[in-house]
Amino acid sequence: MRLARTATAVAAVTLLAGTLTGCGGDQQKSEKDAGDSLTAAADLSTCTGAAKPAGTPYGDGFPQDWPFPAKTVVFNAEDRGADGTIVTGVSSTPFKQVLAFMNGRVADRGYRVEKGETEEHDAEAEWDGNGFRGRWAIRESAQCSGETVIQVLSAKE
Repeated sequence: MRLARTATAVAAVTLLAGTLTGCGGDQQKSEKDAGDSLTAAADLSTCTGAAKPAGTPYGDGFPQDWPFPAKTVVFNAEDRGADGTIVTGVSSTPFKQVLAFMNGRVADRGYRVEKGETEEHDAEAEWDGNGFRGRWAIRESAQCSGETVIQVLSAKE
């Protein structure tokens, strides 16, 4: 069941990746291509103990002041130029606390949730603010007990 929820959250971010591509990028990319590149950018089985921090800044399409919860290791960032940037991290902070952080601290920094959906083990939201727009998705890790996977897709407005 948890694996199915992870696949659903990845599909949601994949859908947004296709949407961002359509805003000035190559509209000929198929959903399969978007899914393949997102999968390559986001190893959802990485646990905090094995995560190696990605270099910063994450790319022009990603806000430098985007906050992540304490105990988060951002281990992958894929700068897709004008199409935006996908950043993936894993946190040893429990899911409900990460959710509260995303809806509180991230919003406090000026990144407003436009719409979203929360389920028992995953949540996602579209956001905009400070000259950027995108989508974040969080989910309980299927492989790492008590850990939460965080993905943020961002592009300049």
